[in-house]
Amino acid sequence: MARHTSLRVGGPADLYLEPADLADLERGMELLRSANVPCLVVGSGYNLLVRDGGIRGCVVSLKRFDSLEPLPGARLEVGAGVTNQVLTRFAAEQCLGGIEFLSGIPGSFGGALTMNAGAHGGETMQRVELLTTLRETGVLVRKRSELEYGYRFLKLAPGEIILGARLRLEPVERRLIEENIREYIGKRGGQRVGFPNAGSFFKNPAGESAWRLIDQAGLRGATVGGAQVSEVHTNFLVNTGGAQAADFLALAELVKVRVKEAAGIGLEEEVRIVGEA
Repeated sequence: MARHTSLRVGGPADLYLEPADLADLERGMELLRSANVPCLVVGSGYNLLVRDGGIRGCVVSLKRFDSLEPLPGARLEVGAGVTNQVLTRFAAEQCLGGIEFLSGIPGSFGGALTMNAGAHGGETMQRVELLTTLRETGVLVRKRSELEYGYRFLKLAPGEIILGARLRLEPVERRLIEENIREYIGKRGGQRVGFPNAGSFFKNPAGESAWRLIDQAGLRGATVGGAQVSEVHTNFLVNTGGAQAADFLALAELVKVRVKEAAGIGLEEEVRIVGEA
């Protein structure tokens, strides 16, 4: 899985499936269920740490679910495999504002939905009108009011797969949208850490910034094997070369222990950790 994740670590999966469309996905899931093969759905591999023993079962990639369709009433239909950068650029071309905060967040739109990604006061779910998912019983479309979500959280049923969403945006001059995108990307300039990473590794505790707590605990630049607390942004754990998943797990545990000792605050991983040791 090191080839399919932004951290460039992780052992192999038994199977890897990249369905071309919904019919392909439904047939694939049917076959996996009939053979009792567990599966893990991924997007572009950000916000994901795969342990060194890899994944027993099948990894399902939705990268081909990359449709983007403008609809009347300042709406966009967006597939789960669309990258956040492509989405924000397309919205700007359509003079649709309100989703620019995703411009500096790496990864796919499906991942942004799964974790309700946000920045600069905006959150993905705030712009969702309809969410489309796949369950064993078939395709399900729900309004935002029918969903349970919060900070870096969206509740889904076990095995439920996000296919995409309809966004409700706002007509805005393209010039103003472009200015917002430049401003947001500029603010995230301090997150250009120069090494493979999974984005922000820890959630921000209430009223605090994880990076500040880590920095105050004296952990800037701390290393375990090839994993390092970034010297540029301390909430990024980076692969300086040759790291294994075990290095990141040990470094994350060190960070949590030191921050707890220094500030009395427990940090929780934002990165999803999967697979076997």
